Order: sequence, then C-alpha cells, then structure tokens
Amino acid sequence: MVKTARRTPQMKTALPGPKAADLIARDAKAMSPSFTRAYPFVMERGEGCWATDVDGNTFLDFTAGIAVNSTGHSHPDVVAAIQRQAAELLHFSASDFYLPIYAQAAAELSRIAPMSGAKKAFIGNSGAEAVEAGLKLARYHTRRQNVIAFLGAFHGRTMGAVSLTASKAKYHAHFGPMLPGVYHVPFGSEGLDEIEQRIFKRLMPADEFAAVIVEPIQGEGGYVVPEDDFLPRLRELCDRHGILLIADEVQSGAGRTGKMWAIQHWDVEPDILLTAKGIASGMPIGAMVAKSDVMSWGPGAHGSTYGGNPVALAALLATIRLLENGLIANAGIRGREIQDGLRPLLGRHPGLVKDVRGKGLMIGVQFDSGATADAVQMQAFERGLLVLEAGDDCIRMSPPLVVSQSEAATAVRIFTEAVAHVATHRGQDIDAVDQEREAGLIAEGFGASG
Repeated sequence: MVKTARRTPQMKTALPGPKAADLIARDAKAMSPSFTRAYPFVMERGEGCWATDVDGNTFLDFTAGIAVNSTGHSHPDVVAAIQRQAAELLHFSASDFYLPIYAQAAAELSRIAPMSGAKKAFIGNSGAEAVEAGLKLARYHTRRQNVIAFLGAFHGRTMGAVSLTASKAKYHAHFGPMLPGVYHVPFGSEGLDEIEQRIFKRLMPADEFAAVIVEPIQGEGGYVVPEDDFLPRLRELCDRHGILLIADEVQSGAGRTGKMWAIQHWDVEPDILLTAKGIASGMPIGAMVAKSDVMSWGPGAHGSTYGGNPVALAALLATIRLLENGLIANAGIRGREIQDGLRPLLGRHPGLVKDVRGKGLMIGVQFDSGATADAVQMQAFERGLLVLEAGDDCIRMSPPLVVSQSEAATAVRIFTEAVAHVATHRGQDIDAVDQEREAGLIAEGFGASG
C-alpha cells in the first residue's frame, strides 16, 4: 500500500508576501478603518481546511472564517447546490411572495431546532439580524421591555445587538445611548444569583423582563464553557418568572461542539434559537426559530428584503445534510483529539498557559495575558497555522468540521511549537507584534471580531 504524505503548510515568501503587502496598502486607502485585522493574511482561495494566500503560501485554517466555514472551504456538495440554485433563481423577496425553498429551509430549521413541539422560523442574512429578530419577538410576545444578557457576551454590532454585547467596552464607545432596558450579569452561576438578589430585588421586578439571552458557550468572550448546572438553573428561573430564554447559537451551533446545538449538552430547551455563521457554510444566512406559540406576531411586524435568499438557502440545506451525515460526529472526535494534544501545554508552560477548554471543535487556550496570546497567534501564523484570539487572553481554534486526524495533529504540533517559542522569546515576540501593528499590518489592540 502506498502511503500518502501528510499535508503541511507551505511558505513560498516571507509574510506578508509582496502581493499581500500591496493589497494591504490598497485596503488601507479604500476600506473602513473599523475592521480588526489579526495578522497580515490575504486569502485567495481555499479547499477543505486549507487556505492559500495571494502569494501562493498555504496555511492550515483553524479559524474557518470565524467559525463560519463549517463544511470547509468550497465543499463540492455546497458549491454544486449553489450553482444549481443560481442557474434557476437568484432572488425573489420572501417578505412579499412565496418561495418554495424558503418554506423548505424553515421546515428544516424547525426540525433540527432543540425544542419540542411546533416551531416556526424567520430567516435573515446574519447573526446580528437573527439577534434583532429574537429581541423584537420577545418584546412583542411578552409585552415586556427589559432583557438580561451576560458579561463577556457577543451578540453583534447592530444597535439592539450591540446593546446586548458586553465582551469589550470599545463596541459601545461613542455609540450611546445604548438600547434601554438591558441588564448585564456575570456569565455562569454567579450571574444567576445576581439576577435574583440584585436585579429582581433591587432594580426591576421579574415580571418586567421579556427575555434572557445567552450563548450556551461564550464565543468572542473567550470560548467559556459554563458550569454544568448553569443552563438548567437558568431555564428554571425563566420558567418561574414567565421570561423567554433565547439561545444565541450563532457561533456555538451548527454542529461545532459535537452536537447540532451546544445547549443540547445540558438537555435544556430554549424558547427562541438564533443561528447563523456555520449553518450555511459561508453564505449569508441568519435565522430565528421559536416555539409556535411564541411566534405570535402578525403580518408586517418584521421582515427582510434579502432574508431567505434562494442561493444562500440552497447552501443551508446542503450544509444540514453534511452535518447530519457525519460532520457533527467528526467534530466531537477531532475535538477530543485536539484538546488531548493541547493539554500537555499546561504542564510544560505553567506560568504561560492557564487553561485548555471547550467542546467539540470550539476550543480555547487561555494565556497569562493578551500580549502573550497575541504573540502566540503571530508565531502560529508564521508557521502556517491560522488561529484567532478571543476574550482578553485566549486563542480560539474553530476549524472546519471536515478536519481530519492528520490535520488535527499538524495543528497541535504547530501550535505547540508557537507556544514554546513565545515561552523562550516572549519579549522579542511581543515586540515583533508591536512592530507589525506600528507598520499598519494588524489592527490596534487585542481582540478579534465576532
């Protein structure tokens, strides 16, 4: 039997290469400066878990476009579905007319949603749109205004969504006032105690709250997995006070954690589910699925011109098939392998590496500081591994769910080398990141987007 050589990253130029450097310069002249750029990577094409930049350098992608490319770059089944649909119909607004593929997609989303009983779906274009829809529906259905969210949460940047977001103060700076009636508490059991003892007792009675919105595993906040009793206790609190529970599964859903939805790890059912990112393999889809009795608004209460675009929905349907036909199971298996490979870092670098955590292919490695995490991220990039910071001092790994055993092993090896280099040359590596920042190749300050 002929053995196939394990694929590894290939660097043909210094980073950034000449073409990448030229594009970065042109980008600075034309693009909004509001975007964060983790490192000077300029992608040209991708296949599976591999990304090739404009200079022909090939990287192992463990970001998946911020947990979006769930089936890998340009999965042939997804590409074929997009091509077939594009040849038939590009767009016809489902807000004003009937579209067969919209009804089919809504039925599929309702089928896989983690709630029992009848459900209905609203489909938009992004995670932030799904959050806005969920927030509006909760207020409409309950006739209550106030909402509880959690510190460290990221729910988006549109006005309602950013008011719920509490992962970084910069997301609120100069945009105030935020949406009124939003209360934030710590993520986890500590926050539940604060809801009962501080908010309901001192600030606002429980019967004035429409919803609690929660990421079952926090994403941009640092891939934080809560205590096992947190979500069951939160469900009980909501039931006791007639408050809707909204599960924001934009990053944690679509099979990433080894189950279709992260909340299923704790056998908890939300009233409203929000999804986007990986549910359509990179095409712009955001959806809100709610129990039918909660989806009580009438015609004209909400809509979207582009929401439920036929081409994006074709990708969604193909993605769900792939997830259910093996990719969810693969996420669980590969995730355990990667975490097992990363945990020895805790013993090798006890002052540097503080935690390895996650479920499935939603994995976070926490460091002693944001500066260290920045340096490790850059060292991984220079070795051909794409990872992405999260929270104050964490690096997230969110590879496509098609990742193989050998690709997982390669990522662990490269990341281990990156950490070891920073452990030995920490000051030098941090200075190198600062120099990249001063040169305008990366954005100012620690923290990625989304």
